[in-house]
Amino acid sequence: MDNTLAFVFPGQGSQSVGMLDELAAAYPEVKKTFKEASKALGVDLWELASQGPEQALNLTMNTQPALLSAGVAVWRVWCKHSACRPALMAGHSLGEYTALVCAEALDFGDALKLVALRGKLMQEAVPEGEGAMAALLGLEDDKVREICVQAAQNQVLSAANFNSPGQVVISGSAQAVERAIALAKQAGAKRAIPLPVSVPSHCALMQPAADKLAARLRETPLQAPRIPVIHNANVAFHTDPDAIRDTLARQLYQPVRWTETLHKMARAGIKTVLECGPGKVLCGLNKRITPDIACLPLGETANLTQALELT
Repeated sequence: MDNTLAFVFPGQGSQSVGMLDELAAAYPEVKKTFKEASKALGVDLWELASQGPEQALNLTMNTQPALLSAGVAVWRVWCKHSACRPALMAGHSLGEYTALVCAEALDFGDALKLVALRGKLMQEAVPEGEGAMAALLGLEDDKVREICVQAAQNQVLSAANFNSPGQVVISGSAQAVERAIALAKQAGAKRAIPLPVSVPSHCALMQPAADKLAARLRETPLQAPRIPVIHNANVAFHTDPDAIRDTLARQLYQPVRWTETLHKMARAGIKTVLECGPGKVLCGLNKRITPDIACLPLGETANLTQALELT
């Protein structure tokens, strides 16, 4: 184990048609992992990830198992070619499930069924068009919270993702999000933009989905992670399976505290973070939160080779 190394796993928004194609050509573990996932769910996830269509890949109920499979695939490639293991792990939203699989707290097959259900429940919780999310850039966290209170007007609206200093995503009723965008612009936000998502994640509108997910989590075997995982909902480590189940359920309607997560890693002595999955969204956030911590995305062959050489 390298006490200065952490792995992070991306969530929704990191998917793209053709993701991991290059890596799959070099490492058979990638397609093997997707084949295992496809068999578990009865859906050809590799065809969806590599060929699309994009609209189908972006449906929450498809995106979640596809990204889980992608993160696990990259982790398996890493484990096959490196003996080095990280001291800590964390995942952004959906990525928390990937982290728990890779930390051996949660079986891959069980996780696939959980996230497929999670996506379905999230999709069903709010009728299409009634919920929305938006990114507010250039405002302090407290100002965003103040805007949410002001714009809610008896509707649901709250901060959903504290992604980095000056980048907060809000989530809630579509009309409230529209009001918040206008107020954010008046408050001097650099940008206030609606996000192309099908569900308003990490807000109180997801409470019904969380209750149903909690019931399934109670039936799902879990054990203490072999590598400590920082959870989104409370920026804490858990070894008790019931505590893990509780944080996974709460994660659906509480904010992702990513800025605090990276600061916790810095305090723990982490010097290098590897983003395990497609894209480089988390490395971009890392540069703004903890610029002294090096970050490398592993979703492309060149970067993976470089990271393997460093360790």
